[in-house]
Amino acid sequence: MSETKKTPVLVTGGAGYIGSHAVLALKDAGWPVAVIDNLTTGFRFAVPEDVPFYQGDIADAALLARIFAEQGMGGGRGAIMHFAGSIIVPESVENPLKYYHNNTAKSAALAEAAVTAGVPHFIFSSTAATYGIPESSPISEDSPKQPINPYGWTKLMTEQMLSDVSKAHPMNHCALRYFNVAGADPQARSGQSTAGATHLIKVAVEAALGKRDHVSVFGTDYDTPDGTGVRDYIHVADLANAHVLALEALIEQPERSLTMNCGYGRGFSVLEVLDAVDRVTNQPLDRRIEGRRAGDPDSLVSDPSRIRATVPWQPQHDDLETIIAHALQWERRLSELRGEA
Repeated sequence: MSETKKTPVLVTGGAGYIGSHAVLALKDAGWPVAVIDNLTTGFRFAVPEDVPFYQGDIADAALLARIFAEQGMGGGRGAIMHFAGSIIVPESVENPLKYYHNNTAKSAALAEAAVTAGVPHFIFSSTAATYGIPESSPISEDSPKQPINPYGWTKLMTEQMLSDVSKAHPMNHCALRYFNVAGADPQARSGQSTAGATHLIKVAVEAALGKRDHVSVFGTDYDTPDGTGVRDYIHVADLANAHVLALEALIEQPERSLTMNCGYGRGFSVLEVLDAVDRVTNQPLDRRIEGRRAGDPDSLVSDPSRIRATVPWQPQHDDLETIIAHALQWERRLSELRGEA
């Protein structure tokens, strides 16, 4: 996209895992970018020093108005990439009001601020949890949306809100439904940094480096080839690139809004992932078989046909061992950042 069309972008939650990679992708491609993050789960070190950073809340209308003014957004110019929110499924079941407040109510406040200022483009970080337990796999965007937990509902409600806002105001939007995001920036500039993370590849590379004493395998009686759950793992850098391409698509066709799955269209079982970690590290992980977790589907695999037909998305890291190697490289770097090495 020409430099003149590269509008300023505000990334909410830009100090978090996926948001920080979106910042890097935007910056690498020459987009003006700024970050707002309250740092409850994000990390200041994840935001490059030369990127304007605002510590605060996405529901703070006065702060947003100031950011828009300072970054040259509004009046038909600018875009928001919205990653800020709570993402732990079991916590959403235990504390649904926190999730409806953080994910839906605050998204509404952010959208209102964008409409008030006249920010015309909005990209939303959604999730395959909107599909619940799918009737069939792979899953297309038109598959039934039947969330089975508050987390999934908060994302689906926000998608619906953005759809309604886009019809009523001069703002188009794109909802990107992620499958299982993994890996880290190939240059080790950012990665999954959250302590106590529950993502399988993150847990496995922590175990490989001695930060955990084992990896739990939750259930071996699923309707899959080896009995363990199958998931579609997408490299976080490829996902970040999808956001940049989605932004270009929104700018090129301002009357059009989009909903697209983000995945590779193939799945790996828990045991296949752990076997791959063993190969990358050349050492066996201690695996412990435990009971199923409530609400885990047998298989969650994306049908990525729509995103491939809509934007020129060419994944660069769609190899399981590459994803693991980048996660491992970041885990070592994280130890250095925290003085653990």
